[in-house]
Amino acid sequence: MKEKLNRDMRRVTLKQLRALEAVMKAGSLSGAAETLHVTPPAVAMQIRLLEAAAGMPLFQRTEHGLRATDGGRELLATTSLIEDALAECGEALETLRGMDGGRVSVGVVSTAKYFAPRALADFAKEHPKVEMQLHIGNRAEMIEALRNYDLDLAITSRPPDDFAIERAGFGNHPHIIIGPPEHPLAGRRRLTLEELADEPFLLREKGSGTRHLMEKMLAKAGLAGSRGMEIGSNETIKQSVMAGLGIALISAHTVCAEIQDGRLTPFDVRGLPLNTRWFVIKRKDKRLLPAAQAVWDFLARSGGRFLPEIPVVKRKALRAGPRTKSRAKAIADRSKLEVTDQ
Repeated sequence: MKEKLNRDMRRVTLKQLRALEAVMKAGSLSGAAETLHVTPPAVAMQIRLLEAAAGMPLFQRTEHGLRATDGGRELLATTSLIEDALAECGEALETLRGMDGGRVSVGVVSTAKYFAPRALADFAKEHPKVEMQLHIGNRAEMIEALRNYDLDLAITSRPPDDFAIERAGFGNHPHIIIGPPEHPLAGRRRLTLEELADEPFLLREKGSGTRHLMEKMLAKAGLAGSRGMEIGSNETIKQSVMAGLGIALISAHTVCAEIQDGRLTPFDVRGLPLNTRWFVIKRKDKRLLPAAQAVWDFLARSGGRFLPEIPVVKRKALRAGPRTKSRAKAIADRSKLEVTDQ
């Protein structure tokens, strides 16, 4: 019996509930029909269907007019709750349409955490009522979250190619090889990858965009079998390089402070830096709400100005003194090998 009643109640419509509410407020079928701009027989039909679903009469006639039964009062209370929920939903949708609020979920690959939070903070200053959800992980984790619709947007330098996306590029992403300043090769000019073949490389974990880029670089140079140690984060790689455990290919945007302070040094290697691009991406079939669309537009238009500036560095080989800023910038910006993994 209970299962049948629940099944019948699931067929109740908002039109039927509003007909009951109108009848009780107007005190008659004709009055309700006038309120709802329909005919009295149409109101009577809705009431009969509602009473059939409820399995009991919902109002009774008295000398003082129509009075709701206990069942009628339960349905009227439910109607009030539904109308309140719809009104709140309408207000929320209006907020979303008007960019006065909303929620945006952004995934950031770990290499981008050195600039993405500042960019999103700048957006938040202009749109303080937009709720930002920031997720940071390696490339594989962020791409999987995007695939599963858990993210509105993601920031990466290697967009996926196994499902349809839209992307907008907003800046170059240079990768360099770093070592400790006291390394014997640190002051050498125009090194080749072959000269680094015997060096222990520190590698990001599988699934990382930097790991993919390094493996591709070594394979191209015929050094795919080079020995290396797998390390799970850029920060640990930097500390390990400083400690003398090896050298590493790493995003130049992650080591600006350490190079500036002299704790790390970039090697002058032919063919480097490897330049990819930074992109903001989304699923092609995902319709962005206004708040998420505003974040997309902001990153596509202004994301590049938050990228770290490659600092002036000192090299042992330059006995006359440090490079000029223009010379250092030219080295950081040159692109002898453009890598496209889209």
